[in-house]
Amino acid sequence: MDDGDRHRQSRLFTDDDGGFDAERARDESLPVEDGDVIDTDRLADHQRYVEGRGIYDERNRVNDLTGKEWKYATKSVIAEGYPPDVQHDLRSEHGGQKPPRLCAELIGRFSKAGDTVLDPFAGVGGTLLGASFCEHEGTGLREAIGFERNERWVDVYGDVLERENEERCARGEPPLAEQDMRRGDCADLIDDVPADSVDLLLTDVPYWHMDELEQTRNTREIRESKLGTFDADEADAGDGDGDGAETEDATRTKAEWLADLAEKFDRFADAVAPDGHAVVFIGDMYRDQSYEFLSADLARAIESTASLSLAANLVWYDPTKDLHVYGYPFSFVPSMVHQNVLVFRLENDG
Repeated sequence: MDDGDRHRQSRLFTDDDGGFDAERARDESLPVEDGDVIDTDRLADHQRYVEGRGIYDERNRVNDLTGKEWKYATKSVIAEGYPPDVQHDLRSEHGGQKPPRLCAELIGRFSKAGDTVLDPFAGVGGTLLGASFCEHEGTGLREAIGFERNERWVDVYGDVLERENEERCARGEPPLAEQDMRRGDCADLIDDVPADSVDLLLTDVPYWHMDELEQTRNTREIRESKLGTFDADEADAGDGDGDGAETEDATRTKAEWLADLAEKFDRFADAVAPDGHAVVFIGDMYRDQSYEFLSADLARAIESTASLSLAANLVWYDPTKDLHVYGYPFSFVPSMVHQNVLVFRLENDG
């Protein structure tokens, strides 16, 4: 039965009072969502029913979600632990990699099929992989651009894509599209991106040097970040395992770190289209008996410098993350099991 037939039949399903007879409509296989029959004949001109997904409003400029999907997407907490898939053994060499399917979910919330997504701190390409997954598991392929200064991570992205597509081919699944990973410093590469050409900026920013400091009072037990010094030269970063830790950049103050990122986002914002968004992963930290509210600090720094306005703070909570006993029994110390996801809108002069 096509939509025309459904429209004609829906007019026939009236009860004795002239109202819509839902029970009879169900028997005749009219579309049903959450137990309610969708009377497609009553949809406005700008609405259409999408089988299995609900009603889509053609006026939607943010994404390709139906109203039912939009309602779910507005939840401020993403409580999901993503399994270690998509060649996790390769991607986990990078200490700050994000699950590609989490990236795909965020891309689905803040862009439309065919849009361009930019990740200026691409790492091993979680955003790029997420944009490719949208073609097969989301609302449609996005074109993604990634900047990464470390050659090792650029190579890992290529290896992940090659191995993943070999396995997909063996399963009879279509391959993931190769995205545009560019090697170099984001401060240089952003000049090659035309103004207003990016619909969504999605990234996980490099952390303040606190990520490399001793995280326990036991001097024999020091965790070195796999990320390496966040702004170190590639020669110092080595293979990303934290070797060559002490550099001038590694000792920058938090204020200097915030100012640097704010200046970068000011330049990134020029590439974002008027209706676009910038979505930024940033975790808070607890160090030296003090809670470092890095997400709030970064949000204010970006707002004060770039033409971006904070629209929301989403929280990605991973319920599978291991808990540790910190501070017991003398002091409450939080076990950080969440990441903040800052959502910015581009400020329009008009």
